[in-house]
Amino acid sequence: MHRKLIPAAVAAAFAVLSAHPAIAAPAPAAAMQLATTQLPRGVVPTHYDVSITPDAKAGTFAGHVVVDLTVQAPTTTITLNALDMKFSAATLTPAAGGAAQSAQVAVDANAQTATFTFAQPIAKGAYKLTLDYTGAIGTQAVGLFSLDYDSPQGKQRALYTQFENSDARRMIPSWDEPAYKATFALSAVVPTGQMAVSNMPITKEEDLGSGKTRVTFAATPKMSTYLLFFGLGDFERARMTVDGVELGVVTRKGGAAQAQFALDSSKAVLREYNDYFGVRYPLPKLDNVAGPGRSQFFGAMENWGAIFTFEYAMLVDPSFSTQADRQGVFATAAHEMAHQWFGDLVTMSWWDDLWLNEGFASWMEGRTTARLHPEWNTALEAVNSRDDAMYRDALATTHPIVQHIETVEQASQAFDAITYQKGEAVIRMLEGYVGENAWRSGVRAYMKAHAYGNTVSDDLWKSVEKAARKPITAIAHDFTLQPGVPLIRVEDISCKNGATVVKLAQGEYSRDQPDKKPLSWRVPVIAQALGSGKQGRAIVTGGKGAITLPGCGGAVVVNAGQSGYYRTLYAPKQFADLTSGFVKLAPIDQIGMLADSWALGLAGLQNAASFLDLAAATPLSADPQVWRRIADVFSDIHGLYDGDPARQKHFDSYAIARLAPVMAQVGWIARPGEATPIANLRATLIAALGKLGDPAVVGEARRRYAASGSDPDAVPGPLRKVILAVVAQHADAATWDKLHAAAVAEKTPLIKDRLYELLAATEDKTLAQRALDLALTDEPGATNSAGMLARVAENHPDMAFDFAIKHIEQVNARVDATSRSRYFPRLAYGSFDPAMIDKLNAYAGAHLAPTSRRDAETAIAAIRDRIKVRTERLPQIDAWLASHSAD
Repeated sequence: MHRKLIPAAVAAAFAVLSAHPAIAAPAPAAAMQLATTQLPRGVVPTHYDVSITPDAKAGTFAGHVVVDLTVQAPTTTITLNALDMKFSAATLTPAAGGAAQSAQVAVDANAQTATFTFAQPIAKGAYKLTLDYTGAIGTQAVGLFSLDYDSPQGKQRALYTQFENSDARRMIPSWDEPAYKATFALSAVVPTGQMAVSNMPITKEEDLGSGKTRVTFAATPKMSTYLLFFGLGDFERARMTVDGVELGVVTRKGGAAQAQFALDSSKAVLREYNDYFGVRYPLPKLDNVAGPGRSQFFGAMENWGAIFTFEYAMLVDPSFSTQADRQGVFATAAHEMAHQWFGDLVTMSWWDDLWLNEGFASWMEGRTTARLHPEWNTALEAVNSRDDAMYRDALATTHPIVQHIETVEQASQAFDAITYQKGEAVIRMLEGYVGENAWRSGVRAYMKAHAYGNTVSDDLWKSVEKAARKPITAIAHDFTLQPGVPLIRVEDISCKNGATVVKLAQGEYSRDQPDKKPLSWRVPVIAQALGSGKQGRAIVTGGKGAITLPGCGGAVVVNAGQSGYYRTLYAPKQFADLTSGFVKLAPIDQIGMLADSWALGLAGLQNAASFLDLAAATPLSADPQVWRRIADVFSDIHGLYDGDPARQKHFDSYAIARLAPVMAQVGWIARPGEATPIANLRATLIAALGKLGDPAVVGEARRRYAASGSDPDAVPGPLRKVILAVVAQHADAATWDKLHAAAVAEKTPLIKDRLYELLAATEDKTLAQRALDLALTDEPGATNSAGMLARVAENHPDMAFDFAIKHIEQVNARVDATSRSRYFPRLAYGSFDPAMIDKLNAYAGAHLAPTSRRDAETAIAAIRDRIKVRTERLPQIDAWLASHSAD
């Protein structure tokens, strides 16, 4: 599908650039280029002077803002974004001096706008718009919101902001769109003794008496509204100075010790990015702000100079955190810090190109983690990330990476696997095609050319193409402007004149449209001879291609190194040859073959049991991440048998027998000097074997949990989460009550939040109902309730969805507004019941605009696909198990 790209938006004044000589300021534009907007054109803000006075206890705030703006054409009205605000005064004053005009205010809640109408026409020129207003402090992570948490001193309340994608309008009347970049000067009247945090350092603190202090922050660089941040609470900060920048991690009091790993990680990442981007981080400080609780929409947000991250993705508690948690903290820091350049310094013109932010940050996250922590061997995880995207991209309800966005709700729904993981995978493929040095040179040129401005995807392609001196735009367009997953069929492998010729054909991998006419892509393909290791490359164009490899004989791996965004389908003989030589494949290609074989089996393009052939060929000595992949798919197959206990038990017996020797080799206790990936494999195996009902693992988890009261070593910190998860999954009423009591008594938010989630993880339906009922009380905390319902849905999707619909107003109050259109469909996503399709259609018809139903339609497609898999694919698994019963 062709999608017209929107040209770049406002070219603004770049006063901030004078402090950054490495960045060349572009020439000012004569007029505003047209970007998508939901606001009337003709008025452009350049600076906001904002003062807020929050009342955390009352859940309200008072605001005062003076906006410097330019009127480009005579008008009698000014319209901007505002939501849930009441205005008490509005005046417009010429910047050069003169009489002020008062305005009549009309608020349109549906359009999320406020229109100011003036009695006298406003001529072209510069003005100051002064507004006084009040607004609400919410309890979910949108706009200005509060988070309550337990502490040794009792209940505490902290304030934070979350403005992406369209919620700055909840705190500041503003042109709340990414192309309307401006500078911001923020001040706040706060309780004396509390810490206030924003994008820039504090320049002034003024004691106002009566327990109040006015805090003033330095003005920001020119940036989009969604990047502004404000936080307030009983905080402490861990800090260090790196390359002239003050790095900090801001936590609730008592949490700074848990932030050290994040702070150290940020130091390493900042130095890496200053080098990679060729433009040094331009702000004087960079804080990571950790908040308790969670959101159903996001885990961290890249506010410029003040990244916000929920504690579970930022803090490391030795008594509770796992190796995977540490890697997650690093990855989060790498992702959000990449945004300080890709997204903050250079911003997409409109949400159509959101992937320029998220896909690139996801790619940088993976690249940087692998580069700075090679001992974690995370490069192999690129296959899993790509697979997540392909799973979504193979449904008819998918969308292109670059998609046209018309509404706020559509913008919220754009934060998905296509934008993140497919964007990341396409970047990895294109970097592999042009070479990492050429790619980096193109990125550096792009940063310098567009600093403090807005771009579209073609701006990046032009920059990389120029640096690489190699055409990529056509390939990039194929993968970003149309949806779907290419399917590369290996049609023939033959020996000609002492060389191996691999003939390829391109189709399309689809889960729910087997007869659709395939789209066409220009696909970069890499093949490698298994015996010699020799590689060959080609672009499959027009549906056909061929690769020639030196020498003859032996199996050939297509998509060697797994950098390509496509599925590979081998003929049965070729697949059998690779299965026989599976042990000789590089670990990343083993994971790639496992991923493709399972996905193609589910789609009916090859026998679904082909995955089991590969799993059977995997030696105990295989890379830990290969075994993690196998364990994860075994867990998925177990779930496909839900409701059919006899067949499920038959499969579980096989899966346990296959994984138990790996678990015996890994053991429950970490060995001195063991490789880091072993720790992650240990946790994965315990979780998988626990789900499969392995009596040995379930019994050992219960034994350790029972002994933990008297033996501190019974539940080591790195295994505490997974042991509790197995115990919770198989809990009886007495155990559930014990876990509940522990959750009530826990004072550390990081642990308390997790314990409430585990209460919802039970397989027992009666206990699951208790968890649902508990979730709608005040006890778990306002931001944990939605997570508990979602956790119940993993085991009991129909129960969770029906409960949520029955209590929809209470649930909506506990779900951040940006998530609502996708939250309810995701509860139903795992259902096998055809009746759920009608329920989802009824929900969408009653509660969602016709333009905002993609997640509901995707859930319906997934349910239909799952029913098809159960009826058509599982018999192939049954047949394989029957034929291998003596193995």
